[in-house]
Amino acid sequence: MKILISVILLLTLGLGQGFASDDVPHYKIYPRTPIIEYQDEILDFYSVKNIYGEFSNFALFPINVEGLIWPSSEHYYQAHKFLDHDLQERVRVAASPFLAAQIGRDASLPMREDWDDIKDGVMLVALHAKYSQYPVLKDLLRSTGKSHLYEHTQNDCYWADCGDHSGRNMLGQQLMQIREETKETTRSEILLNDQ
Repeated sequence: MKILISVILLLTLGLGQGFASDDVPHYKIYPRTPIIEYQDEILDFYSVKNIYGEFSNFALFPINVEGLIWPSSEHYYQAHKFLDHDLQERVRVAASPFLAAQIGRDASLPMREDWDDIKDGVMLVALHAKYSQYPVLKDLLRSTGKSHLYEHTQNDCYWADCGDHSGRNMLGQQLMQIREETKETTRSEILLNDQ
């Protein structure tokens, strides 16, 4: 329930202001995917180095959630595996998304007992922040049209597609959900402006 409330607050109050795309660390290192209407039925993404790498949680788009700046959505997600504030902060200040993930996956650290119950909601909060705070990402996501988005790797069968589109692909599913929500928001804005 707390996660749902956070998402609602994030969307309605706009907790995260937009960040200027020129200041985005990701674009200082990796190329920008051109925003053009995507025509294929399937869009596979994974590495931050490749086209549509912006969709990866390892992409360097800092997010503001509840007044804290997280260097990436991966940092936010991994930190919330822990209830201990010091561990959360250790993840938040990790030098890279990769290091944040290493800490979050460390089996010797005390993970919260309800993690499997809340992890989808935690990811959704991070993604809503990311795509609401960066108009360039919202536009890129919208440009994918109706294509089915897959985080395409055999390294993960829950968040990704097992490398053969057979996995749960929850990251792709949540991105498509946000894409639909942004289309609904745009339609509502158009209707309000026409009145």
